Amino acid sequence: MKKLTSLILAGLLAAMMLTACGNNSNTSSEASTASTASSASSDAEPASSAETEESSADDEITGVVSLSGSTSMEEMARALAEGFQALHDGVTVDVQLGGSSTGITNVTDGVSDIGNVSRDLAEDETGLVPHEVAIDGIAMAVHPDNGVDSLTLEQIAAIYTGEITNWSEVGGEDMEIYVVGREAGSGTRDAFESISGVGENAVYASEQTSTGAAKTTVASTPGAIAYVSFDSIDDTVKTLAVNDVSISIDTIRDGSYVLQRPFLMVTKEGAELSAAAQAFLDYALSEEGQDICEQVGLVRIN
Repeated sequence: MKKLTSLILAGLLAAMMLTACGNNSNTSSEASTASTASSASSDAEPASSAETEESSADDEITGVVSLSGSTSMEEMARALAEGFQALHDGVTVDVQLGGSSTGITNVTDGVSDIGNVSRDLAEDETGLVPHEVAIDGIAMAVHPDNGVDSLTLEQIAAIYTGEITNWSEVGGEDMEIYVVGREAGSGTRDAFESISGVGENAVYASEQTSTGAAKTTVASTPGAIAYVSFDSIDDTVKTLAVNDVSISIDTIRDGSYVLQRPFLMVTKEGAELSAAAQAFLDYALSEEGQDICEQVGLVRIN
């Protein structure tokens, strides 16, 4: 009997030991699995972070974008530069002036990434790719006290070729007309002389080197008249209707105001722009860029 009892107790002890060993084995297996998963998760996190940083680096644009050219396009160019730089901290947009011809020369010679040209390109201005970014009206500006309100395109041409020399000849008071224009190479001058038919027959009393200077001359000279970019007009001068159509965004857009010209950003044909320069050009043509063009008094092209 004692022997049987001893055998039973031995069996029970063996069973308990086997159960304990099984539990320890399961616990060890679970711990091992958890440790492996934790290790895998830990290994994956740095890889994901690195991928994010690499993607961010790929999207970041840095560098300098150089523009030069038309003084009529200065306000637009600087407004676009400000908006673009607000989106890209690592980019500087350098806006230089000098006139449309200077912009063309600088792009051709590789001095500037983009040339601002406030007129259509001439037939002999080859090797360039024009990108139209806006449409501008050319306002005929006179002194605020001038009593004349409207001129025909033919009368304007006659004034600029010296055939009409007194305001009394076009319904104004007896006062000599002081003809103000822009310097040779100006896109505004080229566009005006082409559209009005004046061509190379213009006779100027004063040639100014910027839109602002032409406007200032008119504002301080009672008998003066000048052609200036519509987006530069303020209450220091008075604008004349042309062919009985007043200048406005709407009349420029619908074409009823005849004195208008494109604002172009030109690039060198066959030359690849830097990432920053290409992004800036794309921005000028984007919805946000076109909104900026409209805000400074230009007609958007899309």
